[in-house]
Amino acid sequence: MARIAGVNIPTNKRVEIALTYIHGIGRTSAKGICDRLNIPGERRVNELTDAEVIQIRETIDSDFLVEGDLRREVAMNVKRLMDLGCYRGLRHRRGLPVRGQRTSTNARTRKGKAKPIAGKKK
Repeated sequence: MARIAGVNIPTNKRVEIALTYIHGIGRTSAKGICDRLNIPGERRVNELTDAEVIQIRETIDSDFLVEGDLRREVAMNVKRLMDLGCYRGLRHRRGLPVRGQRTSTNARTRKGKAKPIAGKKK
């Protein structure tokens, strides 16, 4: 099992797909890494040599912000908005949708399970 950026990536998957298990690397970034290192897309992780795994690891370390560092930066950005007291920060603080979605209906992912209101019957 290859370990890249502190994540055990699955051995029986294609390299492009397996790299997406790392937080901060999506399909496009994974494809770019494989193209840059001349690794064919249909290769499996267990078919990679140690040298190729080391090349992938070094490329990710040098060119991408991944895992803990990325999570920390995102958390700091949200915290900054909340400390400023701007509209987006207030929405984060209250646990409501931040990007202009409607809240009279839907928005259940952000608001949580519906709470019944007493005396709301006809």
